Amino acid sequence: MRSIPEYDLDAATWHRSSYSGGDGGNCLEVTHDFPTVVPVRDSKTPHGPALIFPASVWAAFVNAVRI
Repeated sequence: MRSIPEYDLDAATWHRSSYSGGDGGNCLEVTHDFPTVVPVRDSKTPHGPALIFPASVWAAFVNAVRI
């Protein structure tokens, strides 16, 4: 069985999209502090869980939804 690596997200620098409004609505935050993965979290629950995507998968997603 493969082990899942752990990432220290407490010290990460999180970024919110420039398209997010300042009203505190539904926003995602990402951190680029890790070279091979991109953690993503809900801005309303910053101490809650984060989804961690391989960097290549996140890049493909961003490219697909880019307007």
